[in-house]
This record gives sequence, C-alpha cells and structure tokens, in this order.
Amino acid sequence: MRSYSLLAPAKINLYLEILGDRPDGFHELVMVLQSIDLADQIDLRANGTSTIRVHCDHPLVPEDQTNLAYRAAELMMEQFPECFDRYGAVDISIKKHIPVGAGLAGGSSNGASVLVGLNLLWQLGLTQTELQTLGAQLGSDVPFCIAGGTALATGRGEKLDVLAGLDHLYIVLAKYRSLSVSTAWAYKAFRQQFSHSYLCQPEDLECRRQQVHSGPMMTAIAQRDGGQIGQLLYNDLERVVLPEHPSVLALRQAFERAHPLGTMMSGSGPSVFALAESQEQAEQIKARVAAEMANPDLDLWVVKFNSSGIRLAN
Repeated sequence: MRSYSLLAPAKINLYLEILGDRPDGFHELVMVLQSIDLADQIDLRANGTSTIRVHCDHPLVPEDQTNLAYRAAELMMEQFPECFDRYGAVDISIKKHIPVGAGLAGGSSNGASVLVGLNLLWQLGLTQTELQTLGAQLGSDVPFCIAGGTALATGRGEKLDVLAGLDHLYIVLAKYRSLSVSTAWAYKAFRQQFSHSYLCQPEDLECRRQQVHSGPMMTAIAQRDGGQIGQLLYNDLERVVLPEHPSVLALRQAFERAHPLGTMMSGSGPSVFALAESQEQAEQIKARVAAEMANPDLDLWVVKFNSSGIRLAN
C-alpha cells in the first residue's frame, strides 16, 4: 500500500482584529498569520477498505468524526468518489508535537495535511489554490495551514494575501499543559462584551481592511523589521481571555519582564509567545521565564518562523 509522511506546522497570530459580524455567523476578521517550526507528523496509508481509521499518540485528541483529519479524509472521499473506489480509505496516524487546545491551529494543520497527502496518494494533481478551496469547507485556518509562511487573512480567515517571509525571527512559546481555551467561547464572549463597537456597513468594513493592509504592521513585515513587528503585535481576544484566565496574564507579564521584541497571546490562547531576533535571545528569554514561573505544568519551546506549510517529512 502507498503511504506518505507529512509535517503539519503550527501557526501563531501576529495580528488579530475583530471587525464585526458576518451573515454566516462567523466574525469578520483581519489577521496576520505566521507558521512556525513546531509541527505534528501525519502518516497516511491507503488501507483498501471503506473505513477511515485515525490514531493519535495524544490521549486528548479524538479519533472519530470530530477530528479534522478524519473530516478532511471524508471530504476528499465525497469529492473524488472514483479515487475512493480505486484506492479505498486511509489510515491516519498523528504524532503530536503541537500542544492541544493551544490556539496554534494544530487540528486545522492536521486536516490540511490530510488534504495534501490524499492529493499525492491519489495522484489528483490539485493545485494549492484548489486544495485551499476544499480546506475552507473544513475550517477558517485550514487554507493558511496548507500554504504556511506569512499571510494577511481577511473574511473569516480564509481569504489570504501572501506577505514577505519572516523566517529570520524566533519565538519563545509557552503553554500551561492543563489549560485549554475554547475558540468558540472566546469569540462568543467577545461578541457579548464588545459587539457595540462592531462595524456594520460593508464600506466601513472594507475601509478598515484597507487601513490594516496599508498600515504600520504591513510596512514592518515588508521591511522584515522584527523590532517594529514586536511593538505592533495585537490580539483583540486578549480582552476577554486574559481577564478570565489570570495565569495566562501572569505568563504574558513574565515575558514582558524578559524584554523581548514583543509578546502576545496567540489566537484564542492560552498559548503566549515572545518574539526574539535570534536563537540566543530566545533561549535567554526562555530560561528567565522558566526560572521566574517555576511551574511544572508550564511547557516552553524555542522555535523559528518558517516559510512553508504542509510538506513531506524527510
């Protein structure tokens, strides 16, 4: 049976602004997304049966239809029934390195890797754009996870503009092992507290999108100016998550005291990261925060930005 092994990188948000509500129930967003060198490994093997089988080495990851990797395989089987008839379903093995429930798009990246892997396994010849269109049916982060790199995301996050790569920068990433934050809860809480500030008119939404597109963060990225990027980090969801989770706020404050280029919660959290211009600086920040927090439940990683999404494992 044919098989492929793929790497599925995590992503962080360098910028996340909530503009308003959408008719489909999602939020209208403007985000800057960045892939990082923290990746799960996804092994795909044609199994010659009609049953998708998912196995993961992490006990908190579901192995049924609620797993995005399973749903990605199911979507491909529905879209390309002749290939399903010819090759059968797949066994999907997930080796987790991205923390679960961390706001790092681990599940979305796993789903993206199944789309890419089945495109190879079934020799479909789909383009990246075609895969991203399929991925948008699974979740807002999936199209970005397929391509990776650095991108401006609008709409609900599925409309992407590729930006200049920032693969020279490092981050220190931290997450409490026992703490997770529901993305759905975070957006719902934001709507309950701040919907009075939402933009409602299409022209206002478009004007704000264009302001971000031509604004200081885009300039800093184009100039690969890590110091300026660090000063411009922004995440609306901090306004609801940090008050609800004091431990995440304390972790963010500990990072601030270590003097990084900048620090912020990623996505809906609870992961927090600090931006550094070198691996040496990142290791120093990691050591200082680890010593200050001294919490056995806290995991820390030093990882580099990368310029690619789903790719074949070596």
